[in-house]
Amino acid sequence: MINNDANPLPRVGEVIQKSLSGSIILPQNPSSDAVSAACALYLALHKMGKSVSIACSSKVDVNVTASDKIQSQMVTSGDNLVVSFPYQEGAIDKVDYNIQGNAFNLIIAPRQGFPKLNPNEVKYSYTGGNLDFLIIIDSPTLQSLGQIYQDNEKQFQGKDIINIDRHLTNGYYGTINYVNKASSSISESILKLIQQLGIEIDRDMATNLYAGIAAATNNFTSYSVTADTFESIASLLRMGAMKKTIKRGNPQGYQPYGMGNPMNSQPPPYQPSPFGNDLRNVKPIDQVEKEPTGSGTPTPDDWLKPKIFKGGGGLV
Repeated sequence: MINNDANPLPRVGEVIQKSLSGSIILPQNPSSDAVSAACALYLALHKMGKSVSIACSSKVDVNVTASDKIQSQMVTSGDNLVVSFPYQEGAIDKVDYNIQGNAFNLIIAPRQGFPKLNPNEVKYSYTGGNLDFLIIIDSPTLQSLGQIYQDNEKQFQGKDIINIDRHLTNGYYGTINYVNKASSSISESILKLIQQLGIEIDRDMATNLYAGIAAATNNFTSYSVTADTFESIASLLRMGAMKKTIKRGNPQGYQPYGMGNPMNSQPPPYQPSPFGNDLRNVKPIDQVEKEPTGSGTPTPDDWLKPKIFKGGGGLV
């Protein structure tokens, strides 16, 4: 598909303004930037009064506001109540219900040997309705969405698909393609979209977007960072963004002492300095200053004699 969107932001705004419900969809194994941007947009659309969900076929482990709203399947607004909770194969023995007075009770019995259901992990949503628009975040193709696209291809037909990306390989598959290949991050693009929609950006949105830009640009050191990037950061800080960066795991193969690695339970043996100084015996400067003059090892008699270096590195 050819990119015919010279200025896509107004068109994106028009589609969202006229619509009631939609879904934000992330690719498989999304980046921290993509998750932060999608969650910020989710908060913004809810603030507009839109019925919107957010989905990703992969498990997302990024600690930003609204990341707990990401579901593994597309959810549409409708009249059918869906009760969801974490499930392990074979963990449920049976599902039953009864009616007591005006209360409808859904009874879920765990199989023997499995833990009972944690009510704090139960989520509720509605399905059976229609989606007016789909917003695809940071995905060069629809196939990059993985199982979500494979299971819901019909939901993608006849819909306004808003393709928001910065990949050089983006296929311009959307009905509207907001693709900026020079952008430092998806979060920077989402900031411009939220501003286009006229939504007041609160602290949670600003913090998410700040964290996304920081993650995508390696704390603003990437070659893709421009003056516009720093202007975006300045705007987000004025909006109340907290300077929160998304922590990454340890480099592959590295574990600090005592972090569950039996090979690293003790510090490595002492290795002499290649410069001949045993740093273990160096005294703190405040201790040295307190020592009386003349204490310690006496000065050798030949200390003031000039030294001549031999070819082998010794002294004469």
